[in-house]
Amino acid sequence: MTGSGTEWSHRAAFEASPVSASHARAFVAERLREHGLADLVEPVRLVTSELATNAMVHAHTAFDLTLERLDGIVRLTIRDDSLSLPQRRAAQVRDSTGRGLEIVDVVSSEWGTSQDRAGSKAVWATFVVRESRQF
Repeated sequence: MTGSGTEWSHRAAFEASPVSASHARAFVAERLREHGLADLVEPVRLVTSELATNAMVHAHTAFDLTLERLDGIVRLTIRDDSLSLPQRRAAQVRDSTGRGLEIVDVVSSEWGTSQDRAGSKAVWATFVVRESRQF
């Protein structure tokens, strides 16, 4: 990414608890509204829900969430203490799970993963900021 860099950034930590995905969704919605980005609330909340749930269900760890605006995009990052990267699955019609990363792929502009030597991974997704038009 090029340009001026980070315009704002917010971070929060969540426990590996069933209520954490809900708290994470509320956190991103509140931050986006604070920054006048109400049009991104629903897509970012949906992706937050999928990535937070993946961290709890598959990594079985607490997770950190970072939401930041950089050069015309909003980037959501979920970091947990597992080196196991998420795997896309071909969910069958009757499957009740396995569609999370497909949803992330459809709803976000881009997404990806990274690992660090400290024993954690990050899953990130970006969303294009559509500038409002003033008349």
